[in-house]
Amino acid sequence: MIKAMRTAATGMMAQQMNVDNIANNLANVNTTGFKKSKVEFQDVLYQNIKRAGTATAVGSIIPAELSVGYGTKAVATNRQFTTGDLQMTGNPLDMAISGDGFFQIQHPDGSTVYTRDGALKITGDGSIVTSEGYRLLPEITIPEDATSVAIGTDGSVQVLQVGSDIPTDVGQIELARFINPSGLEAIGRNLLIQTGASGDPIVDVPTQSGLGGVDQGYLEMSNVKVVDEMVNMIVAQRAYEMNSKAITTSDDMAQIANNLKR
Repeated sequence: MIKAMRTAATGMMAQQMNVDNIANNLANVNTTGFKKSKVEFQDVLYQNIKRAGTATAVGSIIPAELSVGYGTKAVATNRQFTTGDLQMTGNPLDMAISGDGFFQIQHPDGSTVYTRDGALKITGDGSIVTSEGYRLLPEITIPEDATSVAIGTDGSVQVLQVGSDIPTDVGQIELARFINPSGLEAIGRNLLIQTGASGDPIVDVPTQSGLGGVDQGYLEMSNVKVVDEMVNMIVAQRAYEMNSKAITTSDDMAQIANNLKR
């Protein structure tokens, strides 16, 4: 009975982590460029009482094992990089990536971080930055006398300046993609950092080297589906209840065994 309690307790802890992850997904349902994640579980060690394939005393072979498992454990949080819905904003500095790729951002510590959040702004000196003030890489400066900004699907940035009808090239947006984007580490603020599991970034202009294009005036919304998350939450709650019921049942059985001497 004690084993059953421990096993069911691992199930409760697993479902608690599952609900925590679902809650985070739901909390970010309106976060630009957010990618939902899913907790993955594995069963743990087994106590093998009889191993399949071993010979018995009479020379026959045991066809199936006799073993008892000891519950479950969380092994990974898999971030799902399916593209979210695109929302038109009309803001010339809002950009969505239609396909694979990440914007490159300069972190305050000097390192390069990555994001799908294309809600960009312009500073007083004309630099294009994130909502946190982190600069877009490669750096692009918009002239003070620019009257409009046009960003092509290929990431080319052109402006019209006062007194001129001819667009002027002011920079080129470059994107990065990874062979294993699920290996990127989330650090908050819609930012991801490279890890050994993600591999090195493959950097090129949009629409090249397997990268998606850039859609100006759009934002990629979260790929969280509220209905799916609510269903997952109900399933997790029911599993949590059943594991707690297993603990209660094991405790009742232990009480019955303890009362046999009376």
